[in-house]
Amino acid sequence: MITPSRRDMFRLAGLSAAAVAGGGVLAGCGEKSSRGGTAQQLDKLAGVLPELKDPAGLDIPPPDITGIRPVADGYTKFPATLTDAITEKPGRGGAPLRAITPAWGPAPPSGASNSYLTAINAELGTPVQFSVQDGVQYADKIGALLGARDVPDLLCVPGWEVSKLARFGDAVNTLFEDLTPHLAGAKAAAYPMLQTFPIGAWRNACWNERLMSVPNPTDGPFPWVMFYRKDLLEKAGGKVPATIDELYQIGKQITNPSKGVWAFADIFAMVQMLHKVPGTKDGWRLRPDKTPEFKYETPEFKAAAEFMARLYADGLVHPDIVASRGADMKQLFQSGKILITQDGMGMWQPMQAEQQNVTKGFEVQPVPLFSATGGDPLAWGDDEPISYTFIRKGLPKDRVEEILRIVDWCSAPFGTQEFNLREFGVEGKHHNKTAAGPVKTDLGFKEIANQYFFISGRRPVVQPTPQTPAYVPDMLGYSNQTVKYLEKDPWDGLKLEMPARYKSGQVPFQDKFTDVVRGRRPLTDIDAIVKEWKAAGGDEARELMGKALADAGR
Repeated sequence: MITPSRRDMFRLAGLSAAAVAGGGVLAGCGEKSSRGGTAQQLDKLAGVLPELKDPAGLDIPPPDITGIRPVADGYTKFPATLTDAITEKPGRGGAPLRAITPAWGPAPPSGASNSYLTAINAELGTPVQFSVQDGVQYADKIGALLGARDVPDLLCVPGWEVSKLARFGDAVNTLFEDLTPHLAGAKAAAYPMLQTFPIGAWRNACWNERLMSVPNPTDGPFPWVMFYRKDLLEKAGGKVPATIDELYQIGKQITNPSKGVWAFADIFAMVQMLHKVPGTKDGWRLRPDKTPEFKYETPEFKAAAEFMARLYADGLVHPDIVASRGADMKQLFQSGKILITQDGMGMWQPMQAEQQNVTKGFEVQPVPLFSATGGDPLAWGDDEPISYTFIRKGLPKDRVEEILRIVDWCSAPFGTQEFNLREFGVEGKHHNKTAAGPVKTDLGFKEIANQYFFISGRRPVVQPTPQTPAYVPDMLGYSNQTVKYLEKDPWDGLKLEMPARYKSGQVPFQDKFTDVVRGRRPLTDIDAIVKEWKAAGGDEARELMGKALADAGR
């Protein structure tokens, strides 16, 4: 699976009114509130986690390239033969299951008009009816669903949205099925594909000290990568920047408004990373005196904001981005109107595979990570799941078990027939079989939008990509080099439910700093915004994070 996106890559999505009104998604409920935040020690949850083992009979070949953990291993070729992992239909022919999942880009056809869905549903035995929602606005959708307490049978919640949803732990407890009785310990043997997931992913799927969801393990730790159009940069006579000054000079060199070309998308997250702004838990670190400090309070953040503001002020960012929060940076990048962007790792391969058929010589590559201030660079990242699948609370036991069997089928690992069908659809229709492996057709690109991927998980690997044979070596080369600089997380092993006021302020304060770097507010406003942030939940969050470490004996 080429992950559509890692957490944080779509921070453009805002919180819905339902998510923030009254302090949280369940503001009117009578359940015990987590309004002030909670901390859960994940190493104490062994009793609720599944027993892990590889299913008997699966002949999965060793990887061709080994990833340095938490980077996944990679394959450059498909197995000669695929294994049938599951011999019985997981569904019992019951009523269709309702599921809501995200997608980025054009919405795929739905229902019977989508032959990919029809094919998978035939294998499942019980059909899944998807409502595929715009990924950029997905937080709005989740907030509205939780606020109305109107959730589908299966709901995908991306990991990067969890940190924004106030009192999400309360919503989980109220609206979703406790999976502990179904999956704890040896009970997971009924769902052998789920037993192949990393234990760390399962630990993160717990809320309120119970196993509440099925995790979708990450295949790479990095939320952001800086990408450039290698073909166009070389044509313009530019070189790949290795310092912050070179990045600016490249921007000046290649920006040409008369030809409709600008250097940059909004790259503020990457600019922060280059300046070594903290990224742990959305931007926290410890001061020398061991007290928590948020990124807004650091001199590194101020320096990053000043640099990004300079790019905007000097006209090096595409004007559509300057004017609109919702500008389509992918479209601008693939059309050559911008040459340097930031995105999740999951953008790379699908864009390369599709656009190389449109533009001769099209090539995307990552800019190697560097430090703007000298010394080793700093890489943001973690190994938390991409997303979580929740099951609606109150369904009969046999229906929950049927859903888990379907999720298990969708979670079959690389090297199985089930994985191949889920990823590539029907041979001769959604993909063509070549000596190098399956290659998607135009219909495959149109109809497959990771629908079943987002209601399941899988043992993480970087799979072969016949249309882009250089991708796996290039991607793992970048990842294995960058992971050496992965930021240390003082709160590793702690699951934090941040205070409601802090969560509800995240997007509004991001917007305030967006106004600063885009020139709508002066840089001198930074200190005032930080003071406002502290009073609006920042200091409350700091207290929680300090207490969490103390309670854990750190």
